[in-house]
Amino acid sequence: MTVTPLARAVQTHKAIGHPARLRILLMLRDGPLCGCQIGAVVKLAASTVSEHLSELKKAGLVVEKKDGRWVEYRLVDGTANRALLDAIAESSARDATVRADAVLIKSIRRVPLEELCGVGLDLTRLDQPAVAIAIEKAEKLLSAG
Repeated sequence: MTVTPLARAVQTHKAIGHPARLRILLMLRDGPLCGCQIGAVVKLAASTVSEHLSELKKAGLVVEKKDGRWVEYRLVDGTANRALLDAIAESSARDATVRADAVLIKSIRRVPLEELCGVGLDLTRLDQPAVAIAIEKAEKLLSAG
């Protein structure tokens, strides 16, 4: 069955119609992330993160690549997707949650996945000074809201 442009647009907009999925898309703008990295930031159960990522995949917004134990997610290349995400990023640039996510993701990208998973995705349990600083900064952004 062929998907019409209108049907694809509806599917895309339904997929981005949830705050967690928007946050995930914005996190992926700076490069691929493992599902565990995403989960550590959005603080949702792995099954919930997986469901959100599945919706984004169905909408053609993200793709996954398995690498051993890890599944890496990245944005699908495409002018229409990039324009949509640029518009979302621009309109949410001042949002405290989005800004806090960006601070955390920047720091988390440097943590080995084994270490992140070893603390059950609880960032506060990491023995990483840079992550502790990022958590503090993110909390300040959220409280200033």
